[in-house]
Amino acid sequence: MLGIIADDFTGATDIATMLRRSGHRVAVVIEDGTPAAGDLAGLDAVVIALKSRSETKEAAVAASLDALRRLRSWGAARFYVKYCSTFDSTAQGNIGPVLDAVADELGAQRCVVVPSLPANGRTVYNGHLFVNGVLLENSSMRHHPLTPMTRSRLTELLGPQTTHGVSEVFRPVVRQGPAELRAAIDAAEGRYVVVDAIDDEDLGIIAAAVSEHVLVSGGSGLALGLTGPGGSGAAWAPPQRGRGGVLCGSVSTTTLAQVAHAARTQPVRQIDIRAAIADPGAVAAELAAWFLAQAPDSTPVVCAARSREDVHTLVDGVESAPVIEHVLTQIAVHLTADPAVSALIVAGGETSGAVVRGLGIQSLQIGPELAPGVCWSTADAGGRPFALALKSGNFGEHDLFVSAWEHLA
Repeated sequence: MLGIIADDFTGATDIATMLRRSGHRVAVVIEDGTPAAGDLAGLDAVVIALKSRSETKEAAVAASLDALRRLRSWGAARFYVKYCSTFDSTAQGNIGPVLDAVADELGAQRCVVVPSLPANGRTVYNGHLFVNGVLLENSSMRHHPLTPMTRSRLTELLGPQTTHGVSEVFRPVVRQGPAELRAAIDAAEGRYVVVDAIDDEDLGIIAAAVSEHVLVSGGSGLALGLTGPGGSGAAWAPPQRGRGGVLCGSVSTTTLAQVAHAARTQPVRQIDIRAAIADPGAVAAELAAWFLAQAPDSTPVVCAARSREDVHTLVDGVESAPVIEHVLTQIAVHLTADPAVSALIVAGGETSGAVVRGLGIQSLQIGPELAPGVCWSTADAGGRPFALALKSGNFGEHDLFVSAWEHLA
């Protein structure tokens, strides 16, 4: 069995989607949750979803090691540390420290570093990470509020985070095939090897080259090359169709465009951050009531922002992100308590983590793919089946908030 440690919740469903596509029977376990005993026997892969990307280095390492030990106890023999395809991290971590700790625990002498996800425009060429053809340092990630990315060469990003050497293997070697690439990786200096990949064929070659490695790392793209047994596992069944809507904490350019597209035909409300700071419970209750008051066939959207001008890290000296997450989580709690509501899209990694935690969800059954890295899943929420789509801020087409519901029919 393959065991995957994902550093946020949307990343966990992202890689689970890719593994499902490549022929794995896969489940996502939320933090310290436990899959049903009978479920483990039928799985080829288990993803543990952590919220460690923005935690302290010490907390991220501790959570990752705990996840590793649980995966081993469940029968995992190979492991995958999954981080964001834009390598979200600071000079202190958390990617390097987590990789060091996991590799030490497993006795891994070599680990590839493959953040590429070509389907979403993330590619590595000559050791540099690109986002839609633009160097990472020149993309919108340069201004990320938690992990501003001001460099693009992965050796320069990972190097300061680890005590081990970081080497590179460029695309001409990759294109020579798995055997030649395997030899190049084995001959590289240092524990970590950044490998170029600009398309899915490259990812397949890399996966074949490291098929006997106990540990790999990357975004979700590498999972496409990890061939599973081909079984689909238990058929995914959506909950009985009811009302649905969108809770949106992400303020990425992609998500703002998705909100704008939805607003053409669907009701949209932006959170009043000052009111939320003063009384988050009252704001959440009012927005939940507004949601339920909309036309039953509509898709209400509650969002943190509708334009870049609405985005403020601090409001009256208070950090806005935790307040937004708390309000959206409480809205989710209100909505899942109403039997008329059966599905929610949650946009943003931090928001998704907060909502899933707030609902007390322990595991997710992975369903149909909505876009590269985005899928429907089902979970037990409030004692009944409920559909969730956890969306990373930068993923999905502009019409996702409107088109996603077709897959629940």
